[in-house]
Amino acid sequence: MSRRIPLLLSAALAAAALGAAPTAHADAPGAPPPLSAPAAAATPTAGSQPYASYWYPSTILNWDPATDPDARFNRSRVPLQPRTSDPALKANPNARTGEGKIVSLVSFGPTSNNPSQGSADPNYYAFGYWQYVDKLVFWGGSAGEGLILAPNPTVIDAAHRNGVKVYGTVFFPPAAYGGQLQWVRDFVQKSGSRYPVADKLTQVAQYYGFDGWFINQETGGGDSSLATELRNLMQYTKAQSGTEFMWYDAMTTSGAVDWQNALTSANSPFLQDGSKRTADSMFLNFNWDAAGLSSSRALARQLGRSEYELYSGIDTEANGYNTGVDWNTLFPAGQPHTTSLGLYRPEWTWKSATDRADYYAKDARYWVGAKSDPSRADTADSWPGLAGYVAESSPITAKPFVTSFNTGQGDFYNAAGTRVATGGWNNLSLQDVPPTYRWVVDSTGSRLTPSVDFTDAYQGGSSLRLSGTLDAVNTVRLYQTRLPVAADTRLDLVVKTPAAGPTRLRAALSFTDAPTTFTTLDLGANSGTGWERHTLDLSPYAGRTVAQIALQADGTDPAYDVRIGQIALYDGTVDTPAAPGALTVLGASDVVAGVSQSLRLSWTAAPGGGVHHYEVYRRNADGSRTFLGATPDDAYYVGRLDRAGTEASTAIEVEAVSPGYGRSTAATATVPWNGAPSGSNLALNRPATASGQCNANEGPAKAVNGSVSGGTSDKWCTLTSSKWLQVDLGSAKQLTEFVVKHASAGGESASYNTRDFSLQVRSRTTDPWTTVATVTGNTAGTTTHPVSTTARYVRLVVTKPTQTTDPAARIYEFEAWGQ
Repeated sequence: MSRRIPLLLSAALAAAALGAAPTAHADAPGAPPPLSAPAAAATPTAGSQPYASYWYPSTILNWDPATDPDARFNRSRVPLQPRTSDPALKANPNARTGEGKIVSLVSFGPTSNNPSQGSADPNYYAFGYWQYVDKLVFWGGSAGEGLILAPNPTVIDAAHRNGVKVYGTVFFPPAAYGGQLQWVRDFVQKSGSRYPVADKLTQVAQYYGFDGWFINQETGGGDSSLATELRNLMQYTKAQSGTEFMWYDAMTTSGAVDWQNALTSANSPFLQDGSKRTADSMFLNFNWDAAGLSSSRALARQLGRSEYELYSGIDTEANGYNTGVDWNTLFPAGQPHTTSLGLYRPEWTWKSATDRADYYAKDARYWVGAKSDPSRADTADSWPGLAGYVAESSPITAKPFVTSFNTGQGDFYNAAGTRVATGGWNNLSLQDVPPTYRWVVDSTGSRLTPSVDFTDAYQGGSSLRLSGTLDAVNTVRLYQTRLPVAADTRLDLVVKTPAAGPTRLRAALSFTDAPTTFTTLDLGANSGTGWERHTLDLSPYAGRTVAQIALQADGTDPAYDVRIGQIALYDGTVDTPAAPGALTVLGASDVVAGVSQSLRLSWTAAPGGGVHHYEVYRRNADGSRTFLGATPDDAYYVGRLDRAGTEASTAIEVEAVSPGYGRSTAATATVPWNGAPSGSNLALNRPATASGQCNANEGPAKAVNGSVSGGTSDKWCTLTSSKWLQVDLGSAKQLTEFVVKHASAGGESASYNTRDFSLQVRSRTTDPWTTVATVTGNTAGTTTHPVSTTARYVRLVVTKPTQTTDPAARIYEFEAWGQ
């Protein structure tokens, strides 16, 4: 390695290289440290946004989940899943099982103001290559915010679902970055035989549901007694609980900060102190070399520890897969791995990306190589991809197994193929187990292209798409599994095709007695262009164990295009969980007075367990539902509940969803609205123009007359190729919300509800139109669109007028609320 810099300094240099301010875990050089003990964070208001937890050593002593109003929103309920890794099924022949592992140090968000349960922003690091990672460190902390950072529950949920352990961070920065030696001394303070801060670390990890802590001690000025106390604290904690530690190679036994870049006698007691196990693993600083790693391996074995508990660090924050790495020293060809690998800041793939597609391309390049195929990762490349060295692991060892290829982010939310929410979101708690092999396609002809498709979904915000020229059999390996087949085992595939007819698709399974040989089952044809479920009987294979789940396309199609919305392998019928109880609105806060509010909700868990997650909805006046969010927890924050018109109250529903996606009846609660909405419907009876109208009594004025109950002609309708409706508000107004009432709001079939449309504004006729909302895939009769803008002219542009091929746009009311 060419550089000799610690974690903190590498982060600062990387931030400068990217043209950004230093990231949240590191204050800028010379930033003044707090002059006294930091003040406690402000007490959240009744319906305010909960945030991930962070502390200083002195403030964590006051933490109590019973009195912290955010604590219950920071709990992970997903247990760590066991994993399997069959050497016969590794994608890349050079990859190893049971040798070097990978730890990933990731900054998912800032130390402070990091939303607990996701947010309405789809731009998020929705990591999806868990199959190569053994541990994940939730990286952060800073002198100006807090030194001890607990992971978001969303990250814990996703990691545990994939069998990956999660650590929080304890960060002591150098003095140049605001570090204070007193903070280290506060950390190791004793009360009798106890270490109170260590007790709190254990309590936090157990209550929030994660696995351990990464200790990064880079504050200089210590002595040997302080170093001894740090070792004693870790040994004490391990004797009291199962909390794990990873130690960063910085402080030595003398108390000095002196990066060894290896396991040496100066730092080895932080891993193993005689007969005492101190830390579970060690992250070696970046400037390692062949001699240092060889001696590290020898010393680890001498201490009775595995060399694979040493993670040799590489810093990719600034340059990602353009970082120079001596791969052959770490993972020598034809020989056992020397140590494990420590990745520092792999989210470079997201932070340096120009858009989501660029991020997914960069992430594939980072993890599986230049060909975006782990089986073809080439160790001759300067960055071969991690799949070229570390074999995939899979958490799919129990039934039911269900995936909808939901990545944990999206631009809308579908439930069972129905659009129940529009707008962007991220929530890793909802991420399905990603495919083990991304992407391995075997074909004697043209290779189809698998991709994650964010334009349609059966459940969540994405689906799997197979597209390209089909001129030979294509076998797309997806999941490595260990799933026993019983007499009543079924395999479901939910598929969408561009036209009715043959899917040209087969399910392909291999079994552990012949893991590389596929048995195929034909899906047959789709009857239409919507999502269709195909159920396959696996009883002929009872007594065998499924080792792989794949898809096989066969036939001829120059423009093959099929979406897979769900794969489910289960026994018998889908379980229906019991309903949650005691749905309670813990608090509400105005977002826009009388128009929208945020909510903190809680409920009692469904009795009997068997719940994958809970989904939160609002019930609409036309009987449809709008999705507000979901969590495996028993509490959820709704960032924005919008009032529909002048309704006096809104019904909230929470239902339990089983691992097989059976749904309970709903627990319900009512949220009242106080007073009239802020402002009024400014479009009411204002001059309206349009691209056209279906007949004389269905002109644009019908869309602003304040009525939807005057029969099926109480609407604006048009058949023009370009479809738009414009309203002049008379003067520039402050707008807070648009409400659009579609066909079913006026009593017509929901199949006529507008599917795709946008809302635009401008203040003068000479101004260009500005789009303030874009909606795709809508199915609801009434849609609400919060905005914060000023405009005189407002316009609705319809791009797909119905759920079918019917060409007529039908709008019963177009409302622009504000003052």
